[in-house]
Amino acid sequence: MIGKLLTEGNEKLRELGLSNFLSTGVETGSVLKITRDYLDSLTIETRMIDAVLASTEMTLFGQKFDTPVMTAPLSSLGAICPNPMVELAKGAKKAGAVMWVGIGQGEELKAIIETGAKTIKIIKPYKDNELILDKIAEAEKYGAFAVGMDIIFFFGGKIGDSVLRSDLMGPKTLAEIKSFVQTTKLPFVLKGVLSEQDARKALEVGAAAIVVSHHGGSTLDYAVPPLKILPSIAKVIDGKIPIFVDSGISRGTDVFKALALGASGVLIGRTAMAGLAVGAAEGAEKIITGTNEELRRVMNLTGSLNLQQIDSKLIWY
Repeated sequence: MIGKLLTEGNEKLRELGLSNFLSTGVETGSVLKITRDYLDSLTIETRMIDAVLASTEMTLFGQKFDTPVMTAPLSSLGAICPNPMVELAKGAKKAGAVMWVGIGQGEELKAIIETGAKTIKIIKPYKDNELILDKIAEAEKYGAFAVGMDIIFFFGGKIGDSVLRSDLMGPKTLAEIKSFVQTTKLPFVLKGVLSEQDARKALEVGAAAIVVSHHGGSTLDYAVPPLKILPSIAKVIDGKIPIFVDSGISRGTDVFKALALGASGVLIGRTAMAGLAVGAAEGAEKIITGTNEELRRVMNLTGSLNLQQIDSKLIWY
């Protein structure tokens, strides 16, 4: 349903000189291929008799949304279209989806939230804890839906062999993260969980949700594919808090596989950017709703009435 739009959007991103967002990972770039190959190795059985039209409605932090497909916490998208993050928020709002936000100034966050999109602000792990507290307060001030931290970015990121932002970032202790969680009344999300150990610690600090992610292949070469470790993390979490997944999710079948293996929802980044490149807010909306309709079709074909009824036994390795 979104194939043509993705093709057009990816070509537009290349024309804009943003192809690094599509194909470049850390060092060898192997993590992106490993992640895609693992996703493609998962197959889906059908369950047709007594199948029904499925509902993709998702409830998060007490509010209902039309889809479990959400925008990833993007940033630095200025070349794609005018006011890209605001346009992305408009698209998310129209699609009935949650909007996630990465690095950005307060005025941009304010404008994003003023679109009416329910917005989760993800804060980088700055060395300066006071700056983190300021960002949390800013999210509260402007009306964010939730707030959180990108823990996989403790030592910065990389494109190829180039280190990014490591001078600004620093690792945080369990006690420090717990203090951030306790400083706000907003639900606090830990993004970048990629081990059972960090999943247990997320529960210990009082996280309201986690995102299983390797940051789109931009932190550790040969990082384990999120969907490969997801079932183990889901056992640790045991339904206590929502689990989201990103990194390499591009079509509705990918979304279904993530949900079947234990996720409550997914975050899309590169495909959302492709939509923005073609049609700003309208393009982003088409990507989200199109991906959701692909998901709904798979649910219809597997007898999955709603998100909660998606069975892990539907996935074959």
